[in-house]
Amino acid sequence: MPMGSAEEKLETVESKEWYISAYASDGVPTSDHLKLRSASVSLAVDSIPDHHVAVETLWISIDPYLRATMTGTNDGLYFPQFNLNQVILAFGIARVIRSKDSKYSDGDIVLRAFLPVAEYSLLPCDLLTRKLDPASGIPFPDYLSSLGIPGFAAWVGIEVLGQPKSGSNVFVSAAAGGVGMFAGQLAKLKGCKVKLLKEEFGYDDAFNYNSEMSFDATLTKYFPNGIDVYLDNVGGKMLEAVLNHVNVHARIILCGMISQYNKVWTERDGVRNLLNMIGKEVKMEGFMIGSHMDRFADFTVEMESYIKEGKIRSKHVIYYGVESFLESLGSLFSSSNIGKVVIQVKAP
Repeated sequence: MPMGSAEEKLETVESKEWYISAYASDGVPTSDHLKLRSASVSLAVDSIPDHHVAVETLWISIDPYLRATMTGTNDGLYFPQFNLNQVILAFGIARVIRSKDSKYSDGDIVLRAFLPVAEYSLLPCDLLTRKLDPASGIPFPDYLSSLGIPGFAAWVGIEVLGQPKSGSNVFVSAAAGGVGMFAGQLAKLKGCKVKLLKEEFGYDDAFNYNSEMSFDATLTKYFPNGIDVYLDNVGGKMLEAVLNHVNVHARIILCGMISQYNKVWTERDGVRNLLNMIGKEVKMEGFMIGSHMDRFADFTVEMESYIKEGKIRSKHVIYYGVESFLESLGSLFSSSNIGKVVIQVKAP
């Protein structure tokens, strides 16, 4: 909302917010699990604690990891579960309406890792990630994609852990998704041969794994010389097939397993050919980006330079209004989803 408007002078606003009413142990969460309600938020200066800001949400990032916070069980990604009746938190961008902290002024645009999925909220300033400069030339959604969780996960997976050499055969699964599209582009910048999304991002080859009859046959076709680095975002049957095509000393980086998120662990696909890891001395490593936050500044500098030079492209799937949260979350698990899913809650 524009500074100085009548709305700014309101002391109390009604804010739509999403909360978790029941855990979803399997399947995609529905309105039985996630619900929308209205809550009153006071914007009066006396209602804002010291070193806090009152904000209105502009953008929300919809990421697969959110699914793991709604199961009610502690396994897989081992994310802390939301408490029942708790407002959902996600990576997002907000505008400061009123500030009780000298470091922030009315109108500042801020990035936060755990932003309530709500129209308005009060936030402690020590948990704000950074201020954003609207004049930087970088679109706000990029801070939730190429410069956000997906981009950082891709950078850690390729640059820090995968470390492919020029000429390496790199396979990225779910390369149409938020992480995969950046992982493939980063590998290409390192001189690797990358498979998937040839038309969209200049990869060397592409295939739609949803329409393939046999992953093993497909990988034989696309990787006649084997796989040196695999960034896994799918898991299950795809991971099993990859293990039949890895080269000696290949590296498998486990970033996500979206094919398994909506299943309880006893129903998830097993991997039967782990013996290949021994004979070919393969290294398989999972990671959480929280363990690599000491590299976030390095990532930001490198990725921002790529964006400004036109070397990294983003593709966004934009939903509008906080009401679309449930629909946008469900879209992550659709076979037709291509790009990073974000919600524009309010116009900048």
